[in-house]
Amino acid sequence: MSGASGTPVTAVVVRLKLSLLRNGLRQSGGRRAAYVASAAIALVFAALQLIGLIALRGHAHADALVVLLAAVLGLGWAVMPLFFPGGDETLDPTRLVMLPLRPRPLVRALLAASLVGIGPLFTLLMLVGSVIAVAHGAAAYAVSVVAVALALLLCVALARAVAAANIRLLTSRRGRDLAVLSGLVIAVGAQVVNFGAQRLGSAGLGQLDPAADVLRWVPPAAAVGAVQAVSDKSYGMAAVQLLLCVAALVALVRVWARSLERLMTAPDGSTLHAAEPDGRARDASRGWERLLPAGRTGTVMGRSLRYIWRDPKTKAAWVTSLAIGLIVPVFNAVQGTGSVYFACFAAGMLGIQMYNQFGQDTSAFWMVAMTISGARDAYVELRGRALALLVVTLPYAALVTVLTTALLGTWGRLPEVLGLSFALLGAMLGTGAWTSARFPYSIPQEGHKNVVPGQVGLAWMSIFGGMVAAALLCAPVIALTVWLHAGPGADAYGWLLLPAGLVYGAALTVLGLRLAAPRTAARLPEILSAVSKG
Repeated sequence: MSGASGTPVTAVVVRLKLSLLRNGLRQSGGRRAAYVASAAIALVFAALQLIGLIALRGHAHADALVVLLAAVLGLGWAVMPLFFPGGDETLDPTRLVMLPLRPRPLVRALLAASLVGIGPLFTLLMLVGSVIAVAHGAAAYAVSVVAVALALLLCVALARAVAAANIRLLTSRRGRDLAVLSGLVIAVGAQVVNFGAQRLGSAGLGQLDPAADVLRWVPPAAAVGAVQAVSDKSYGMAAVQLLLCVAALVALVRVWARSLERLMTAPDGSTLHAAEPDGRARDASRGWERLLPAGRTGTVMGRSLRYIWRDPKTKAAWVTSLAIGLIVPVFNAVQGTGSVYFACFAAGMLGIQMYNQFGQDTSAFWMVAMTISGARDAYVELRGRALALLVVTLPYAALVTVLTTALLGTWGRLPEVLGLSFALLGAMLGTGAWTSARFPYSIPQEGHKNVVPGQVGLAWMSIFGGMVAAALLCAPVIALTVWLHAGPGADAYGWLLLPAGLVYGAALTVLGLRLAAPRTAARLPEILSAVSKG
């Protein structure tokens, strides 16, 4: 692999990529089935998009759509390494550090290996459909071949350059934490695409023209824009757009090569800061801890907040709840189809985090169990965990409610919706404490599953049973809201629902903690056994 010519290195790296794919599929039947299913879905979707793009041929605004599509493809390739660093084992060039390879042959080899896989094939089909939609004439078809090759190389080079520049981050704990945000990005992106599709369906593709006029000069969208320019016989404009793509590709390859050379020769100092004796990171963590109450309550709150920030599974659950709790009411309000009462969805999603409190401790729950000698200790433990959740959930639920109310312009309903949200949040905290003691289950630390085999029914019973119970407990506040709106005093007395919901929610939380404390103290061995299976 150390030959002067880049051809042998390229062939070996491409074969290495194929071997990684083949050996990965041999690990288990489930992984093989998942890969085949995802590949089939991706290719079917790409084929349908290809047919749809070809059907746009001759449309007045087809060029604007395909230019934007090429820009979105480039953006997707740029952010893919940040949120899915484990999706391609060859994205980590540090695995080749011990091999006698020069940067230039390695760049050519890795660039060729990047063209192997479902992602490049999907991108190729989308780009082919895009140029067919706007190509008219023999010259345009000839330029299309160059444009597709340039755009595809730009996409893969962009992904490689971003991965090489951030490989130290992506292979660290912070990089894994960043990958957790992929669910948030996908959820928000899906809602943005849905909203944009609805707007385009009602107003037409003409709304894309202003953005396309700018993006047609930005690689890789400029490559598709060059095909449209040749079809319009604007050969000078097409030449400039292709030159921009070539310049961007050369710049990306150079940046990528410099990053590779630095990774291959520079020492790894990623752990030097952690080994510094000054303890600055420790002092920073103590800053927010000073704001917590003294005694066991503050200790439990600090531990719970650290779980939210550091534990991957806990962080993923929180990110999902925060994202969905915001997306559902806000995006429905933006689309004009929502209700101000959708804001209660945020309180419901965040209240779920109180369920299975001991499951996040896994086998380490024995240390917590050793500190509980009676119902009083159990009550303080559960209270600290509930207060830690309230530090995040209470202001967030209020923020979502205010945003939803502002978007809908129904400020008169703000107090009652806040009251309903707080009542629902209190009910879920109370029922969550009780179900944590009665139906604990283990959360596996490895893999994507959130429940170990054999405890799925227990998890469903805990979460959905508690949610139904919380909804029933909120019936008095809901009935009061309905009664006020049924009479003439909704506008005059609606503000009373805010203090009523706040007090009622606090009472339900305290009641749930009081009922759960003696059960927790009496079932410590059973809880430890249940949460230690992962």
